[in-house]
Amino acid sequence: MLIEEIARRLKDLRIGRGLSQETVYFNTGIHIGKIETEKYNITVSTLSKLCDYYQITLEEFFKGI
Repeated sequence: MLIEEIARRLKDLRIGRGLSQETVYFNTGIHIGKIETEKYNITVSTLSKLCDYYQITLEEFFKGI
């Protein structure tokens, strides 16, 4: 399911950069934990903000999903 893939991809990006959920929240104001555990359906706007934070485009984010 798409939401599962998005959650997995976000978690992989965060962990791959050595960031904690707390650090992402501190820098973005986004509770990434709720998104990563699929307790919150992410909006395109929020996903775009996270992609900006991780310095990737939405196109790059969705490659391979």
